[in-house]
Amino acid sequence: MGLPEGYDARGRGRALAAATGARTAAAAACLVLGIGLIGGAVTGSWLTDDSGSARSGTFATARTLWHSVPVDTLFPPTVQGPGAGPGGADRTWTRVAVAPDSDCADAFDPLLHRALAPVGCTRLLRATYTDATQTYVTTVGLLFTKADAAAMKSLATRFGTENLARRADLMPRPYAAPGTVAASFGDRQRASWTVSVHADLPVVVYAVSGWADGRVVDTPQPAAEATRPEATSAPAQAGLGNEAEGLADRIEKALRTTVTTATEKHP
Repeated sequence: MGLPEGYDARGRGRALAAATGARTAAAAACLVLGIGLIGGAVTGSWLTDDSGSARSGTFATARTLWHSVPVDTLFPPTVQGPGAGPGGADRTWTRVAVAPDSDCADAFDPLLHRALAPVGCTRLLRATYTDATQTYVTTVGLLFTKADAAAMKSLATRFGTENLARRADLMPRPYAAPGTVAASFGDRQRASWTVSVHADLPVVVYAVSGWADGRVVDTPQPAAEATRPEATSAPAQAGLGNEAEGLADRIEKALRTTVTTATEKHP
């Protein structure tokens, strides 16, 4: 089976406001939209440094966080998700297990492993969470790559060009921790997932969700589709797309906050 052509980046950028005139504001907005970075004031501040030092500093800082930041910072014991559920319902996730940090040798299905190979794997961190009712389980992962900014941008572009994050044969694997509510969360229990390749960080963020009772899912659905209001699949109706997407988003935001804080302390 060959490596699929192309990849997907989830862009959630927003235009930067500039007070120095229309020309500067337009240029800043185009920069954010063109690169497709995730929005927010923190991301915006990375882009306003004309020398590029802010971006290079955060990129370099992020690469080493896996061995210098406490696990509770990257994967908090409890994660709050106001409005993250179907219809804007609130969500609370509780961590049930943290996998030993590892390489990526057995963490992905073979095709996804090959798809991510261009950026390499320095370390993979994973944790599994459950919702407040212990009905659902979700594994979230942070893949710290060996790539430079150009390679991450290339991978993100390819993921976006061919919608690879929505392909069921490119789903991440869950972490099923013995003795927990996620003990039966195996490959056949995967129901919904999300994979985000970012151009501005050497990190791939992903999440995969399923039912805690170990039921087999014949037709999993990517979170981008399962969260649509008109979606009628079993994963969509259960809100499993929201579980995967909501938890991944919040772990990513926590990571970005950590990167910014670390960069400010050690510019």
